[in-house]
Amino acid sequence: MQVSVRDNNVDQALRALKKKLQREGVFREMKLKQHFEKPSIRKAREKAESIRRQRKLARKKAQREGLL
Repeated sequence: MQVSVRDNNVDQALRALKKKLQREGVFREMKLKQHFEKPSIRKAREKAESIRRQRKLARKKAQREGLL
């Protein structure tokens, strides 16, 4: 990942870097890897996240189609 510093403005480059890292999910992954997560708990969490994503997409799709 690369961020260019323009006009010696490090603060702006740092903000851009943080935004890119956030979008890639690096911070979330670091937080999850701080402690060991049992495989059964991991599967349950991932399944719940998947269901949440699917419901969110279905809500957005229904709203776009004018059903809600």
